[in-house]
Amino acid sequence: MPPKPLPESRRLHSAPPASLPARRRLLKAGAGAAVAALAAVPGASTVARAQTATPHVASPSVPGGYPAEYEGIVSRALHEGAVTVYASTDSDIVRPLIDGFEARFPGIRVDYRDLNTVELNDRFLAETARLGSGKPPRDADYADVLWSTAMDLQIKLVNDGYAQRYESPERGALPNWAVWRDEAWGTTFEPAVIVYNRRHFTDTRMPGSRSGLAQLMQEHAPLWRGRVVTYDIQRSGIGYLFAQQDARMGNEFWYLAQALGRADAKLSVSSVDMIERIARGEFVLGYNVLGSYALSLMERGAEIGVIAPRDYTLVMSRVAFIARKAPRPNAARLWLDFLISREGQALLARSTSQLYTIRSDITSGQTPGALAERLGYTLKPISVGPGLLAAQDALRKRAFLARWSEALRG
Repeated sequence: MPPKPLPESRRLHSAPPASLPARRRLLKAGAGAAVAALAAVPGASTVARAQTATPHVASPSVPGGYPAEYEGIVSRALHEGAVTVYASTDSDIVRPLIDGFEARFPGIRVDYRDLNTVELNDRFLAETARLGSGKPPRDADYADVLWSTAMDLQIKLVNDGYAQRYESPERGALPNWAVWRDEAWGTTFEPAVIVYNRRHFTDTRMPGSRSGLAQLMQEHAPLWRGRVVTYDIQRSGIGYLFAQQDARMGNEFWYLAQALGRADAKLSVSSVDMIERIARGEFVLGYNVLGSYALSLMERGAEIGVIAPRDYTLVMSRVAFIARKAPRPNAARLWLDFLISREGQALLARSTSQLYTIRSDITSGQTPGALAERLGYTLKPISVGPGLLAAQDALRKRAFLARWSEALRG
């Protein structure tokens, strides 16, 4: 019997639970059309159905342009019968992608574990340590693919030897900055933005830069006290990533951090939670919030505004890699290829959060070019690669977090 999942983990089931947590209700709206369309595809299946033998399932056709030997990967993946994905992308968002994958590869089910970034990292390391030098059996309860918004944590795992190299046939469609050593793969294009409650700021001209935001908070700190929110960078991998990247860009970040402290800023580990509470008026403003979620909710009528700072706007990418000891490596290759394929990227763009894609060759308004036109051309992608390793140096990280805590004391 597989070990019981950790408390915060959530597996994706074939039907949504009777009541979703409040932080996901807005995101869930609008998912039905995409899921219903995929459900109509012959061979579509659900994630949590019992695994069955697949000896009589016809091998799916190899995608056009793929090498002839790819047929062998598909055949071996069908024999493996499943792929386990540890991910920080909410299960409601990724459901159309999973349904699309299972429709394309009948007989391969997706076991999707929805975890926060730090939990994902720590759980994978603990499970790998328990394996020792051995290789897990094909039916092991162990990750085949890790897919996370915490780019620096992912790159550290890759650098430390936890990933396997794979030359994906889709490599040529991705920008060079999004792939490292054919091991780490950027899959989305998502800005870090300022989100505010439009009702609260009807008579206020919103600032377009970090220094302007800091000045506004300094001037109105008593009115905003306890009603500003940002990531808890000690508990959120992506929050720490954004803060580190901000600090590399200049000292304005620390000026802003002090302003957040004087406004008694609240901390969160979830962009969804922050955005929904801003929309309800519990908070009036959030800093370094994931723009993919915010733009999607704004388009669906949420009373929020989105600002891409004109000094620069960080853009992160959800990084995926295949585990070096993946029990089902061929199914993992199919999943990675599908995730970065035109078909998979189009499904991400049509998800409940309408994620902006890493590819520019899809027919969607959710491409990097469309985002640049919408938010301005100050977008600064965070490269997938060794430049992220410095942020995970233990001494440097401890000093950075101590300075952050001091700044938040105002």
